Amino acid sequence: MLTSQLPSRVEPYKLAARNERLEGHVALDKMARLVEEAGEQTGECYASLEFGIDAQGRREIRGHLSATLSLACRRCLAPMSQDVSSDFLLGMIADEALASELPASHEPVLVEGEQLDLLTVIEDELILSLPQVVYHDEADCLVSSDQLVSRTDGAAEESAPRSNPFAVLSALKGKDSSDGKK
Repeated sequence: MLTSQLPSRVEPYKLAARNERLEGHVALDKMARLVEEAGEQTGECYASLEFGIDAQGRREIRGHLSATLSLACRRCLAPMSQDVSSDFLLGMIADEALASELPASHEPVLVEGEQLDLLTVIEDELILSLPQVVYHDEADCLVSSDQLVSRTDGAAEESAPRSNPFAVLSALKGKDSSDGKK
């Protein structure tokens, strides 16, 4: 069923028994942990969740989410839009000890008291899908390409004489630091 806003809590075992599908949006500014990770956000995350039971009798949630986030460029720290999406497969468990029984293809999701905090699940998946590092294109970045290149050419080194970090020790021993003689 398509809803404009996804419910915050659901009964996933009942939804799985009926092979239900939930689709809808979640406001990004309601996700406190996402804000801690990525900064203030506006807009919504679209999520599609299919509840079902697989051939081995495991209750599962097949999901897809997508959102456009505002993330800081790692060069200039200015915000930039980044599309994020994720496809995931969750296996419902009633006890954390049962997580080891799930196949590697399933991520465990803990269902406590027949209830599942759906917003937390979506927030977890969104955080896991964040890119490690984001950069503007060089042409769009506030940091110029000259600032991105380290100065290893000889011209910069010749203009400023290098100081010898051991010159103080050499002076203490009574030696001239420039030629090594007294």
